Amino acid sequence: MTIALDRRQLLTGMTAMALTSSALGAKARKPFFARTGNAIGLQLYTLGDEWVKDTPGTFAELARIGVRDLELPGLAGKDPAELRAQADAAGLGFSSIHLPAALVPGQGGISLASSPAEIAETLGFLGITDAVLPLPPLPADFAFVPGKTGPADLASAIAKAGVDGWKRLAELLSTKAQALSPYGITLGYHNHNVEFAPVGGTTGWQVLLAETDPRLVQFEVDLGWVAAAGLDPAALLRRMKGRVRWLHVKDLKPSTPRNTALTMHPAEVGSGKTNWSQVLAAAETAGVRRYYIEQEPPFAIARIEAVRRSAAFLASAL
Repeated sequence: MTIALDRRQLLTGMTAMALTSSALGAKARKPFFARTGNAIGLQLYTLGDEWVKDTPGTFAELARIGVRDLELPGLAGKDPAELRAQADAAGLGFSSIHLPAALVPGQGGISLASSPAEIAETLGFLGITDAVLPLPPLPADFAFVPGKTGPADLASAIAKAGVDGWKRLAELLSTKAQALSPYGITLGYHNHNVEFAPVGGTTGWQVLLAETDPRLVQFEVDLGWVAAAGLDPAALLRRMKGRVRWLHVKDLKPSTPRNTALTMHPAEVGSGKTNWSQVLAAAETAGVRRYYIEQEPPFAIARIEAVRRSAAFLASAL
């Protein structure tokens, strides 16, 4: 009887010690961004034109939220030196910019069609050395009609180019990356979900990975669009070690249908279906340097509130 009692006491004590050790271990483990030293960033596209209307006020609010790193969706008609000064005043920094393949006629700014020297000069004012192509070049006959042209139309236009279209894109990226390299600028490509559509026995994504020089061309992986295509974002990141420099930290609702036609049901980071502990661990292993919150419309709450919730989740994510 005494022996049985002692054994029970021993087991109880061992269990208590194990639970205490586990709790202490969990307490000692720092959140991902605190542990790695990476900044929580934002792709300003998330805010629509709100940041353009009141840039100093928006930047100040982002700093209060805990965002420190910004990716520009373009210049939005702003003077790059003035933008840099406004970011500096708020304690923020720019680290990347999206450059279209070509500018819309009548609009100013820079694109990949600009000379390398012009691109380097503009990025120099901003303190940026990273540029990302956000979409494949669209067919010359593609016309965007506000209020009528939808995501499916855009996806269809890209798909019509077939494998040759992706090969041309790979060549464009390689050529432009080589031209920008002497200026210290790294060029990358940002995915949606059209890249994962089957085409000619392969996918656009596989063509881009295989036919671009890994020493020159990097990738900005958009986690939400990867998941919308029905793929596992963490598994994709693990396969891309050394080739993914930037991450669009994006979540989506479980109701999102698997598709490659630019369809997504967006959610604030941490409120969707993404397994963030797996994704962040895979991103660290892959060598990701920049993490930008991004959310697609429509928004159920104010855009700045969506950013606030996403940043708060990431600040405590392990």
